[in-house]
Amino acid sequence: MRTVESPDGDRLLVRKASGDSLLVADPETGEERYVPRDEVSELDGASPLETAAAGVPAATRRVLTAVHDDESLGLLVELVDRGPLAAVTLLDAYDYCESDLHGRLAEFRAAGLVDDARVAGERGYDATALAADGVANLRATDD
Repeated sequence: MRTVESPDGDRLLVRKASGDSLLVADPETGEERYVPRDEVSELDGASPLETAAAGVPAATRRVLTAVHDDESLGLLVELVDRGPLAAVTLLDAYDYCESDLHGRLAEFRAAGLVDDARVAGERGYDATALAADGVANLRATDD
C-alpha cells in the first residue's frame, strides 16, 4: 500500500494498481474508486498507515494515544464530564495513589488533553476542548 495525492490535495491510499488506473481509498470515508494514474501524485516517504489513521478525527487519535487502559480513559471521561476537579477530590474519589494520579495527569497535560486549574482555591485539572471532542467522538461510535 502507498499514499498518493489528488489534484485538490487529498491524500489517498492505493489499494491496487492496474494498467493506467489505480484503485484508491479515501481514509476519511473508506470509499474506494478508480482514478487514472496521471491524475494523482506519488507521495514519497508518506506512511500509508499514518494516512489511514488520518481518517480518524485528530481529537480522537490524541485520546487513543494518551490513554493506556480503561482506568486512564475513565479518568479523562470524568474530567470531561465533571471537570474542573481538584486534585484532592480526584484522590478521594478514585483508587489512585498520588504519584499514579499525577503521572497520568502529566501524560494528559503533555498530550494537550488537560490543563491545570484552580478549584475552590485548590490545585486541580480540567479537560481541554480537544479532550471533550475526542471523548464525544468515541461516544458517538456504535458498539
